[in-house]
Amino acid sequence: MSTATRPFARTVRRAVLSGAAAMTATLALAGPASAHAEVEADKAQALATDVTLVFVSEAESDSAGFTELRVVLPEGIAPADVTFDDAPQGWKLTAADDGYTVGGPALKPGVDAEHSIKVTQLPNAKELAFKTVETYSDGKISRWIELPSGGKEPEQPAPVLKLKAAAPGAASLAPSPTESAPPSPTASATESTGATTGSKSDAATAQDDQNGSTGVLIGSVIAGLALLGGGVWVLVRRRSASARD
Repeated sequence: MSTATRPFARTVRRAVLSGAAAMTATLALAGPASAHAEVEADKAQALATDVTLVFVSEAESDSAGFTELRVVLPEGIAPADVTFDDAPQGWKLTAADDGYTVGGPALKPGVDAEHSIKVTQLPNAKELAFKTVETYSDGKISRWIELPSGGKEPEQPAPVLKLKAAAPGAASLAPSPTESAPPSPTASATESTGATTGSKSDAATAQDDQNGSTGVLIGSVIAGLALLGGGVWVLVRRRSASARD
């Protein structure tokens, strides 16, 4: 290499190294922002049974660790269909009305939170979204709950599990006998019949009482008229006798 080209080569090498350093710094700063939550399944197929779902929440804090994950179950999976499988040491699962919470002692900063659950059966759908809210030991909260809208990818997307079509002949599991048993029609019919009979008896009794009361009233009136008539007759006879005398 000639003496004239050496300064130029050193300049190019410095520019490349500076650019690489700048890119590394940029990626390091962008690291936390690229963190996200994911879900995978051992049987990602509609109507599959006894499915294990694995959730991974990537750490996005260098100073605090995960303490809790709140997962909202998609339509077609009830909290009763979920059982605890695995989580960081000391973490426990607590069912909620629309999903569950898994949490415990804070993880070390920068450590991803991974847990798994077992689902009785997946619904007949093309994909399932599991909205997830992450809580850190310093109180920071990350919400991975957004769904695609208008063809745009959300900034904090909810974990989505894509499913294959259901296997031929696959069907939804039948509900348990206690859930499927309808109210006893015999008891309802008996209660209804009893209520109807009681109503008729009460009506008849009321009618009889009314008729009896009416009869007593008429009898009293007739007796009164009879006594009045007798008194008038006696008075007339006395006046007639006095006139003859």
